[in-house]
Amino acid sequence: MKLDTRTLPDLVSLSRAALEEVLPIIQGAVTKRGRFAIALSGGHTPEKMFSLWAQTAQYRDKTPWDRVHLFWSDERYVPADDPRSNYHMARETLISRVPIPAENVHPIPTSLTPPEECATAYEAELRKFFGSEPPAFDVQLLGIGEEGHTASLFPGSPVLDEKQRWVAAVRVAAEPPQRITLTPVVLNQGRNTFFLVAGEGKRAILSAIRDESSSKPSQYPAARIHPATKPIWFLDQAAAG
Repeated sequence: MKLDTRTLPDLVSLSRAALEEVLPIIQGAVTKRGRFAIALSGGHTPEKMFSLWAQTAQYRDKTPWDRVHLFWSDERYVPADDPRSNYHMARETLISRVPIPAENVHPIPTSLTPPEECATAYEAELRKFFGSEPPAFDVQLLGIGEEGHTASLFPGSPVLDEKQRWVAAVRVAAEPPQRITLTPVVLNQGRNTFFLVAGEGKRAILSAIRDESSSKPSQYPAARIHPATKPIWFLDQAAAG
């Protein structure tokens, strides 16, 4: 499988390269549709990008925050103030440091019981914002976890074959095990998909995805994300090998 890759020396330069791609997309989306919608990911890799976005004047000041809407590709089923929460990480590094209106921040709810209720509520939120067709995010940030997952789609997950639901509650072989994730129904609609992948631990997974063919698919969910516009893979040197 041929990947469109950008290999950067380290995580900081990877994060800058991704931001350099995001900013013109924001301007284009605002010009065309009056707003920009991004699906954020969790984990260590995007954290650096969020910090740079908030703390570097050339990125922060070029962003029309009143037109930017933040969504999430997945969330851990933990309280919003739990350090493991993807929303909590984005709030600490980005949201609390930029002038984005509170109503433009659309976290996945985690206070409802059972977690399936959270998935239903988030799908309703997406429908309110995007309408009845599956959402096409202007940018969706994705990554690869140590277990090979993308969003909270893990190898072998039945949700990989989902055809109807936009959001699903899943149990996974990682901590915390209960999560809420966008499904391929949504992730295959993204206008621009950026995989941010850093660290030597991801090298073998990348190799498996690269070696994949239609006759020999890999087990990794990232290889199942096929939006109309080919994803761009931002790799640091350690991940690229």
